[in-house]
Amino acid sequence: MSINRIIVNSSGSLSPELQSRIANVRLLLMDVDGVLTDGCLYLDDNGVEAKQFSTRDGFALVWVRQYGLLTGVISGRLSPGTEKRCRDLKFDEVHLGSVHKFPVFEEIVKRRAMQPKEVAYLGDDVLDLPVMRSAGVSAAPSDSHPEVLQRVDLVLDYPGGRGAVRQFIDLWLAATGRGASSVEDIYHGNF
Repeated sequence: MSINRIIVNSSGSLSPELQSRIANVRLLLMDVDGVLTDGCLYLDDNGVEAKQFSTRDGFALVWVRQYGLLTGVISGRLSPGTEKRCRDLKFDEVHLGSVHKFPVFEEIVKRRAMQPKEVAYLGDDVLDLPVMRSAGVSAAPSDSHPEVLQRVDLVLDYPGGRGAVRQFIDLWLAATGRGASSVEDIYHGNF
């Protein structure tokens, strides 16, 4: 049985209740494959793995740090490329090779003395559902698994690896009252 928890007004804008929940987020956790990437895995003839990450998502993840949003990943796969990307983006939490994501989520929340409602989770597949059920805000890229799309608070307009993370960060900045000022900060060189 699927539960539709998407909270959007008939005009297509976020409800005040969802905006408030997004504004209370202190930590953004994400899956990697299908959220930060397009979900494709490229292997060359020697078996060397490559993934494609969005620079727009990456910029937003670095940019938002100055406003206090913590960031991190919980991924079922170990990947040297993902490890490097996480280091480059200075994630606060990096958990790779974690197929069972919910215990990792619980440990992070406990260690950081947070409430689950202070965490947003972006995921794209059914392995993400246990975390999404508990996070304060759950969101998914537009090309996520149908069961995920039916159960999240917010379906983003963009697919994984192509701006979904950036869109969520823009929503967080707007919900926290920093939308326009954050752009002005960059315009005036305060980044």
